[in-house]
Amino acid sequence: MSSVQHYKGNDPQQIARVGVFFNEVELQGSPNKYVPRSVQIDLEESVCDRDIARYALDLWGIYFARIRAELMDSILELVRKQTEATDALQGFQLIHSLGGGTGAGLGSLMLSKFREEYPDRMLSTFSVLPSPKVSETVVEPYNALLSVHQLVENSDMTMCIDNEALYDITQRTMKVKQPSFDDLNNVVSQVMCGVSTSLRFPGQLNGDMRKLAMNLVPFPRLHFLIPSYAPFFDPKAKAYTRWNVKDLTNALFDRTNLLVACDPRFGRYLTAATIYRGKVASTEVEHCVLDLQRKNSSRFVEWIPDNVSVSLCSVPPVGQTQSATCLANTTAVQELFNRTLTQFAAMYKRRAFLHWYTGEGMDAMEFSEAESNTQDLIAEYQQYQEATADDLDEEVEYEEEQPGAEGVEYEGNAEAAGYDEEQFEP
Repeated sequence: MSSVQHYKGNDPQQIARVGVFFNEVELQGSPNKYVPRSVQIDLEESVCDRDIARYALDLWGIYFARIRAELMDSILELVRKQTEATDALQGFQLIHSLGGGTGAGLGSLMLSKFREEYPDRMLSTFSVLPSPKVSETVVEPYNALLSVHQLVENSDMTMCIDNEALYDITQRTMKVKQPSFDDLNNVVSQVMCGVSTSLRFPGQLNGDMRKLAMNLVPFPRLHFLIPSYAPFFDPKAKAYTRWNVKDLTNALFDRTNLLVACDPRFGRYLTAATIYRGKVASTEVEHCVLDLQRKNSSRFVEWIPDNVSVSLCSVPPVGQTQSATCLANTTAVQELFNRTLTQFAAMYKRRAFLHWYTGEGMDAMEFSEAESNTQDLIAEYQQYQEATADDLDEEVEYEEEQPGAEGVEYEGNAEAAGYDEEQFEP
């Protein structure tokens, strides 16, 4: 699409499913115009505005509690108009950050409202989680954990993105010394384009949002996915870079290509979905995926056979010949939650900054519930990481008797994870 929203290209496959994300507007005497079907919301465009300045605080409670009556009706009306323009509404994609007030508080509120208004539609989120190494606000752990509490209950799929990992990729791999927001957003947009490929273009072994969730989410609460992308490279070295299917497959499961700062060797893969773009043979892709699983079988749970799905699309990304995207449901994601929970607990133990939230109408019990829910989530991931095909039946019976094991924390050490100093074998 050009800057004036006209299609530029000569591949009919690129325009075949343009109606998935765009509304087509026919214009007399000029090419058709394609308007994105999206709603952008930000309450902090100008903190000098008197009506907005009182919201310009990074507090989850302000956006979740006070804005409920003031703005949600108008926001839902905008969303309703967009949904009415669709032929068959499949679901929603929510892009937000969990560190500040707008993305975390208002984003969580919108998610819960979508679940009420559209209970039978898919709710998918791209959630940017804060990192202690790249922090902008001291209350980020509060905002993030309160949002995770809502995501567990209301989201069908949550693609986790970590600021720390974004900076690592842009600096280490793409050789950008001082990454700007444009550089970071470019990485995120590449992954989002890869994830939505099967929705936007026809292809072999294709799927939609519901099929993707069905293959990736074995249990309702364990829907937090780690995205990865390949190839990431220095633009100056593009002419000297060559990738084949095997290289792309190995890169997808390499920690340096993950958009979350965690080590997958400290966990096990429950499921994964790989999406290849460009001219690749399905037999070659399936062989490479099966070969990687066979060589690294200890990194995949044994009680879910064929737990890596494959999708193919012949339309490559702009400026590239081939690419691959992966969504992995791995128990290593508990490292991300445990990191945020540790920061949360350190402040909440002393009730630091809590008065700002209770002053907006929140109850301290909401913090305790969010902490307990995250502890349960970590315990569930650890439970299924240690599960085997033989003892799974016993664990299911135990879970029915005692739902949730509070207080169990992720042990991010080599002994607990069974880490044997081995990377994924190429």
